[in-house]
Amino acid sequence: MREKILDKSADLFLNYGFKSVTMDDIANALGISKKTIYQHFDNKTKLVEATTLHMFHIISEGINCICALEKNPIEEIYEIKRFVMEHLKDEKSSPQHQLQKYYPKIFESLKSKQYCVMEDCVINNLNRGVNSGLYRKTIDIQFICRLYFNSMMSLKDKELFPLKNFSMNMLMDNFLEYHVRGICTPKGLDILNGLIETNQS
Repeated sequence: MREKILDKSADLFLNYGFKSVTMDDIANALGISKKTIYQHFDNKTKLVEATTLHMFHIISEGINCICALEKNPIEEIYEIKRFVMEHLKDEKSSPQHQLQKYYPKIFESLKSKQYCVMEDCVINNLNRGVNSGLYRKTIDIQFICRLYFNSMMSLKDKELFPLKNFSMNMLMDNFLEYHVRGICTPKGLDILNGLIETNQS
């Protein structure tokens, strides 16, 4: 039952936001009583914390599986983007913004965990790209890794990128192209252009 509560809570939080969804909403969606939820989670804050960790682990495992396939580094970045967007439902409700505003401690803890996972993944991707001749040998890997992470976090800032003007999918596509074009060799650019053409057709 705990797993079912986490799955349904994740679904509702992503669609409607961490602040908007109540314990009653979750209980009604599952067809159970609130008392059943409280048997597993003391309060809503504990449920939000457990749900964000649950989502983090699912996404981290998925990213690890994609990295294990050892596709070329440019394809790998786009594959990870597809997987993450699928699981975060295009972030329609700006959940990160609500999490940061109403549950700042949980937000900071999650951000730190996300950075650790992303750092390993991005540094590995950049090194493989350089070694395979797709990324320029002169790039500063530590600098680009930090820039990449902070840019990703900024994309989710709804004051900077209001949802009515920018869909998360469009932001991610534009950012990834911007990121990859900045570090590619001519050989890498050929692959990037091919991927963009495929995605648009």
